[in-house]
Amino acid sequence: MEYRRTAVIKLDTPKGANPILHETVEQFKHCANTASEWCWHGRRQIPVESGCQPETRGVSSDDDGYHVTSKAKAEQALYDQLRNETDPTANLVQKGIRRAVEAVKSGVERLKRGERTSRPYFSADSTVYDKRSATFHRDHVSLSTVDGRIECDYILPDDSEKPPTKYVSDEDFEFRMAHLQYRDGDWYLHASMRKVEESDDPESDSKHRTVLGVDLGVNNLAVASTGRFWSADEFNHWRREYEKRRGALQQCGSRHAHENIESVGRKETGRFEIYLHSVANELIEEAVEHDCSHIVFEDLTHIRENIPKATWQHVWAFRRLYEYVEYKAEEYGVEAVQVDPRNTSKRCSTCGFTHSDNRSGEAFCCQKCGYENHADYNASKNIGLQYLRRRQNADDGGASVDVRLNRGTLNVNGKYSSTALGS
Repeated sequence: MEYRRTAVIKLDTPKGANPILHETVEQFKHCANTASEWCWHGRRQIPVESGCQPETRGVSSDDDGYHVTSKAKAEQALYDQLRNETDPTANLVQKGIRRAVEAVKSGVERLKRGERTSRPYFSADSTVYDKRSATFHRDHVSLSTVDGRIECDYILPDDSEKPPTKYVSDEDFEFRMAHLQYRDGDWYLHASMRKVEESDDPESDSKHRTVLGVDLGVNNLAVASTGRFWSADEFNHWRREYEKRRGALQQCGSRHAHENIESVGRKETGRFEIYLHSVANELIEEAVEHDCSHIVFEDLTHIRENIPKATWQHVWAFRRLYEYVEYKAEEYGVEAVQVDPRNTSKRCSTCGFTHSDNRSGEAFCCQKCGYENHADYNASKNIGLQYLRRRQNADDGGASVDVRLNRGTLNVNGKYSSTALGS
């Protein structure tokens, strides 16, 4: 039986380490973004004589028709250049290139499905480490940086049965790789760990898993089944501000005003993309922290009809958020999926009774069992349950899967369990 866990470990960095770690992250992002741009634009940038012509045909109207999705070709073309431009070790440069290739692969798959997408861009303060660029101990880690090695102690809960202490202190859990992340003024190590136990029961090889349901909306951009909300107040404020600026400029009608309108559009897109990257990172952190195998969204094909109050900016934001989560989550072994959203806003996540009267604005009150909660939170649980039902109908014979809540789980029949699985 194989167990996989992600231990989110807060680090105690030594004095003077912060600037070095920040510079390491920035140079790692430079490697990833350089590789992303090169791979995304493909043939236009690759000399025929280099032998690195890409093989994957693209179907996007925004590029020249080809993308590079081979890690070997990308490394062959970019490794020497990036080694000369940056100071990280060879392994970190390679990791940056490979991270970009994986993201481009996801983008190509979306293009093949006829979905709109854009070149992956890495803005999160994150670096990928494996056993060659980091040495993992039970109480500290040694990280390769642009200025040699830095050793950081772990800050762990005293309770030995509480994650991440439970996994880090267990010698049977092996460190596989990790993501170094900076948020809210602190450094965290998201360590992927694996434990293998022999078992005589072949059915036990299928690990019990949980999924994170996510509801999207106009007032709350995203709500997770764990009860975490991402308010859309800031998004809606700036959306209205940029609309006002465009309206005022359109009344002028001059060429200069037209150029300013384009400038406003670029600023709007830039601001919103930074915000959506942040939400995507936090959604993934929520899934990793609760040991979820999937992040489940509603199908975005008819999102405008499903959310009548959504503007074109909201629709764009929903789709862009899903794209970011989809390619970023892969690095953590988490898969982003979409499910049919029918009745997820009307259905009671507790008893299953479905009626339009159950929901009134942001309030949900089941007309049958009396369950009351925020309507978006109820919908997020239903979205997770929808994925469970899809798996059940497919009869894939895999491990049982539940929807992750804040203090427990919900099974396919809506039964709540307070037991935190995997902790």
